[in-house]
Amino acid sequence: MAEPAYVGLMSGTSLDGISAAVARFHPEGARYRVELLAHVQRAYDDDQRRELRVLMREATAREYCRANFDLGAWLGDAALEAIAKSGLDRAAIRAIGSHGQTIWHQPPHSTLQIGETAVIAERTGIDTVGDFRVADVAAGGQGAPLAPIADALLFSAPAHWRALQNIGGIGNVTIVPPGGSLEGIRAFDTGPGVSVTDAVVESLFPGVTFDRDGHIARKGRPLQEVVDALLQHPYFAAPPPKSTGREFFNADYVRDFIERCRAADENAGSEDIVATAVELTARSIADQFDRFVRPEVSEVLPSGGGARHPVLLERLEALLRPRRLRRFDEVFFDGEAKEAVIFALLAKLAIDAKPGNVPSATGARGPRILGKVSRAS
Repeated sequence: MAEPAYVGLMSGTSLDGISAAVARFHPEGARYRVELLAHVQRAYDDDQRRELRVLMREATAREYCRANFDLGAWLGDAALEAIAKSGLDRAAIRAIGSHGQTIWHQPPHSTLQIGETAVIAERTGIDTVGDFRVADVAAGGQGAPLAPIADALLFSAPAHWRALQNIGGIGNVTIVPPGGSLEGIRAFDTGPGVSVTDAVVESLFPGVTFDRDGHIARKGRPLQEVVDALLQHPYFAAPPPKSTGREFFNADYVRDFIERCRAADENAGSEDIVATAVELTARSIADQFDRFVRPEVSEVLPSGGGARHPVLLERLEALLRPRRLRRFDEVFFDGEAKEAVIFALLAKLAIDAKPGNVPSATGARGPRILGKVSRAS
């Protein structure tokens, strides 16, 4: 009998759109072998992105309420598209796991993700699990990152320590021991991923939303003194467990960043400022490796949108030597599907009543079953 399939849904801090994946998980000792059956990406249009962005600044109760249900519908539609692409009947899908959209994240006090799971369940006819972060925060944890258990159970190496560096809107890393063990896992947010670079590009190049293939950064010269100053922020020196997000790397941060670049060099062009934003991401990741990543880690697998930025990857490869750097795609599957697959696994763990957090990574008081289930009728 075939293993049941699960759908994972992810909408990240970069607000570029929804990633949906359909996957099966085959037990192999302490680990699972993941079988990716389908992956789709649905970009947000300008109106959708604007609706979500306003919530991260200041919005009315009406706007929060409407966006919660609107996003639930968009997520449900993405799930249906992925299921159709997989060729599976809906009856073959055991559950959907949805991260939703983080609106505010202030651990250890609170965290808020929207994207109404009841709407997803109603739209798809499939049980839907959401609100994965809150149980960990309620237990004194950071509620982030949530990738560590999947990084260990799905993506660990057989015989060596590996670091899985996600570069989405925010960067986060999981350090995993060999063979799927949860002992010794460490994970935390490294700082900005592509959120600062994307926002700088949008500000300086109207109508352009990101630095496609690194063409803009390639033409610029990074202002190292600006990066030096920004890396003095206490977040980078703070030991894990720790997490961050758009609460800090927000529009005010981007405005200050651009002003710092222009003050540092009155001749700095827009390309130089974008190159400096890319350098900030690369050096912040390298800084966190130098401070907090154990020397046994010999391999780094970057994934997420930032892993497709060639200038960023070139800088990371140089800064992280002698560790070997390989894109996640080269070892497993399309790295753009990775986070959605993680939430498919978290849905499976929730349905199986198994813990989904790793306390050594989040700082929670202990293992917790993550997620709340909206049952389909």
